[in-house]
Amino acid sequence: MLQQPITIINKLGLHTRAAAKLVATAGKFESKIELKRNDHTIDAKSIMGVITLGATRDTTLEITISGADEFEALAAIVELINNRFGESE
Repeated sequence: MLQQPITIINKLGLHTRAAAKLVATAGKFESKIELKRNDHTIDAKSIMGVITLGATRDTTLEITISGADEFEALAAIVELINNRFGESE
């Protein structure tokens, strides 16, 4: 099991388009992927779950991943978030 905090850095936070990209990325892996904000934990493969986090810019989330491809999954999600979901800011 891997755990890592990560901060949302894009201007609009986890809005619908960014959430969809996150869910699509998580869905490529067989590992269980969860995101936690405060006491709210969701399945990162659920668009509704991701949106309910209400993660705006500068929100720190805890990523927890467990499974056969957990290292690859963590790398892909961290890269997506650090690249601002492909947005310019």
